[in-house]
Amino acid sequence: MKASDVRMKTVDELDADLADLKKEQFNLRFQKATGQLEKTARVKQVRKDIARIKTIAAEKAAAKKA
Repeated sequence: MKASDVRMKTVDELDADLADLKKEQFNLRFQKATGQLEKTARVKQVRKDIARIKTIAAEKAAAKKA
């Protein structure tokens, strides 16, 4: 997920994407614990996507207050 794509989304869409990524992260942790995880790079990618969405959501919230 690119930052430019995330910036074009509304706050509600960002919240929905964040919830989906959190669920995926939860499932990936379980797969890793049980030894069923095949794409290990996906864990890092999901973490970065979550951080990216949170950062841009915070920027939008700060811009809304200003």
